[in-house]
Amino acid sequence: MAPIFLYDLATVDMNTVVVPIEEIRKIIPQRFEFEMLSGIVHVDVPRDTIIGFKDFTTDDFWVRGHIPGRPLLPGVLMIECAAQLCAYWTMKKQPEMGFVGFAKCDETRFRGMVVPPARLYMIAQLTEINRRRAIAKCQGIYNGSLVFESIITGMSF
Repeated sequence: MAPIFLYDLATVDMNTVVVPIEEIRKIIPQRFEFEMLSGIVHVDVPRDTIIGFKDFTTDDFWVRGHIPGRPLLPGVLMIECAAQLCAYWTMKKQPEMGFVGFAKCDETRFRGMVVPPARLYMIAQLTEINRRRAIAKCQGIYNGSLVFESIITGMSF
């Protein structure tokens, strides 16, 4: 049985950016090659769910060497995209936590490939948050298909 998305994407305008990169940069410190969040298309406060995306090009730093002639987005970068989305949402909700960094991922499964140029959407649903830690269920969607899922934990540093 195919896994179900964490959020009904039919209810979301996936092309309308509600939080642009300039606003993300006010919260997330990563830059240059490790800026893994291009925009946010949906925020559902009551359900503690956020949907963001990262646009990848054929000029990205990993393309030349990660399977020459057949570039595949590395799974660790997919997870980093989701971790930055989780960090954004956590730091936005609880700024007193300070910087929230990636601590671990559990129950991770890769189910598909992402090939540039591509827009990878991520869904993050917070399941637990306290003064030092946040845990979220995450999924990555490319071309309408689930390409990864994971439970990501972030810690305040």
